[in-house]
Amino acid sequence: MPELPTLRPVHLAPLMTISAEIGAMVEVSGTRRYIPITGGAFTTRDGLRGVVLPGGADWQVVRPDGALEIEAHYALRTDAGDGIEVHSSGLRNITPELAARVAVGDDVDPGLYYFRTAIRMTTAAPALGHLDKMLAIATARRDRSAVLLDVHEVL
Repeated sequence: MPELPTLRPVHLAPLMTISAEIGAMVEVSGTRRYIPITGGAFTTRDGLRGVVLPGGADWQVVRPDGALEIEAHYALRTDAGDGIEVHSSGLRNITPELAARVAVGDDVDPGLYYFRTAIRMTTAAPALGHLDKMLAIATARRDRSAVLLDVHEVL
């Protein structure tokens, strides 16, 4: 077997934190559902701040093994008025017992379950154009009324 060339290793750099406020889950059919994104806030590593706009959604498919396949689509607006579109695709794997605790508002350690997403962003703001040219990943935490994301740029 031929030896593969050495590729550049992947590194991560903190990019932003997002706190997305969420509404009640809407069952669509069988294993398909969505959770409305109703607001929230974000802060970047460079001190840029803004809000999560209402109107986005976190679409989910419940797999036979209980894990959730997640496709979220929502928008951010900076304090300067610039918009950022966010597409997030991920996976959450949590035991039914821990999910029930989250649902009633218990503080559940995010280290006890798996919640990761791959994120792409787009914007028309020239000063934020670097966001169009990167892939980011996030570790996430689900609370009763919010999803908290620590987003890292993949270098």
